[in-house]
Amino acid sequence: MKLATVRTRAGTSAARLDGDAYVLLDHADVGSLLASGPDWQERATAAKGPSIAATQLQVATLVPHPNKIICLGLNYATHIKEMGRDTPAHPTLFAKYDGALIGANDPVVLPYVSDRIDWEAELGVVVGRPARHVSKTRALEHVAGYTVVNDVTARDWQRRTREFLSGKTFENTTPVGPTLVTADEFGGKEPDLDLRCTVDGVEVQHSRTSDLLFGIADIVSYVSDIITLQPGDLIATGTPGGVGDGRDPKVYLRPGQELVTVIEGIGELRNTCVAEERLH
Repeated sequence: MKLATVRTRAGTSAARLDGDAYVLLDHADVGSLLASGPDWQERATAAKGPSIAATQLQVATLVPHPNKIICLGLNYATHIKEMGRDTPAHPTLFAKYDGALIGANDPVVLPYVSDRIDWEAELGVVVGRPARHVSKTRALEHVAGYTVVNDVTARDWQRRTREFLSGKTFENTTPVGPTLVTADEFGGKEPDLDLRCTVDGVEVQHSRTSDLLFGIADIVSYVSDIITLQPGDLIATGTPGGVGDGRDPKVYLRPGQELVTVIEGIGELRNTCVAEERLH
């Protein structure tokens, strides 16, 4: 099953994608659906709400207000090498705030305080059941499904301190979507999917999600030992090599460029980069 958060005249709505149409569900977004009870998947499958052609709706960001947005750094060997870092012994975690999140086709706003905005194509994991101190063998039971993320990053702000957060959570920079593909579509196993990113049609990243240093079960189990994962929480699992900051010379996003992020079996993000308007 594929689920999305779509924009309607009345606001946003969770929706099930059936072929070329969205069936509207009785929740404002996918996050509220997941938080509505352990039988969310059965109810979403059985729902018979209004059906609207997909071409007539825009998708919003998948989970607009997750309780937590957990991100992984340095989680592909190719990216670790290009950034000149040592292989970590434990997952490198940082966070985002929900103001950074945008929809699959919304513009990526390039902040005027930075001229080093970079791309990072990533597999997103969405939590479906509360998880606290879960083992790796049971961790995937807590995953609702998977989505596409681009962790657009201000490299200069990221490096101002040892902590990543300031470069990772600029407003309206992180597209997520277009859909959540439920975990059962992958047989309850960690998916091995082709991941690509292009800028103005030129491929800049290409890998497979099975190349993760710390896999999905590892991440869910590790984070659950720190804090309880809640339904709707979003985990961005890290990016492979090919980022602009790892090139010689370095390359960064510019207004007018089209950033496309595709993961096999899930969908694509297609975002135009725009300059932030100065308010003062």
